[in-house]
Amino acid sequence: MMLELKELKEQIDQFLAQQMPSDIDQPTLASSMEYSVNAGGKRLRPALTLTTVQIFGGQLSQDVMKAATAVELLHTYSLIHDDLPAMDNDDLRRGKPTNHKKFGAGMATLAGDGLLTMAFQWLTDNQLSTETQAKLTLALAKAAGPAGMVAGQARDIEGEHQNLTLEQLRYLHRQKTGDLLSYAVLAGGIITKQDSPTKKLLADFGVQFGLAFQIYDDLMDVVGTAKQMGKAVHKDAGEHKNTYPGLLGVRGAEEQLHLALKQAKESQRKLTEKTGYDFSAYDQFLAYFKL
Repeated sequence: MMLELKELKEQIDQFLAQQMPSDIDQPTLASSMEYSVNAGGKRLRPALTLTTVQIFGGQLSQDVMKAATAVELLHTYSLIHDDLPAMDNDDLRRGKPTNHKKFGAGMATLAGDGLLTMAFQWLTDNQLSTETQAKLTLALAKAAGPAGMVAGQARDIEGEHQNLTLEQLRYLHRQKTGDLLSYAVLAGGIITKQDSPTKKLLADFGVQFGLAFQIYDDLMDVVGTAKQMGKAVHKDAGEHKNTYPGLLGVRGAEEQLHLALKQAKESQRKLTEKTGYDFSAYDQFLAYFKL
């Protein structure tokens, strides 16, 4: 039986809470790392991987869980570092004080470093085939590294006080947000050993989902509340960040969101057509966007 998103989140939360302590050997560092990982979160990235594995008939073994949840460790590192005073200087994350507010900037930096490296440990410290481990490791390194997420973050910093074009903004967010979500979908195809055309379609769905996710996040910074978002809102304009509402207005950003969702659904349709598998389980992820 295929687990739904809510059930997957519960399993992911439980797995992370149980598995992390044995891999950290310093009490304060452990508290700092576990504080941010266990602070909540939607767990969309590992859930996308696990849902994809299930669609292709794979089993959610402990080895698959470990490889799939590695991306959540890496994602959490990126949030801790994003919140630091030298970056976005945020006080609130997931409705709680940010890591550096609780543990100090130095320990928060180390907690992020620990989560980043532990992510790659988890990709390889399991009984999946060495080929699968290697492919997952390479794909995540590319998605999160200096040609992926980190490059997007660098573009974001350099883009402050500049007016980017729509194409530049789309590319920035594809790297900063989309690449990690694209990896999350692709990882399910790697674990279940899909062919290259199928893996490309999986990655394409992830890219469009990631674009929609970023546009929605930008919109909620304008129209949402801190309680809804679990973090400060109305910050982007004040910090002269490049956003979809800032460039296109709220209505234009909504149009771009609907376009990204339309393209994601087209990738979903192509996956079903190509593989013969039912990809309707992705609908619960597309339902995340409520305007």
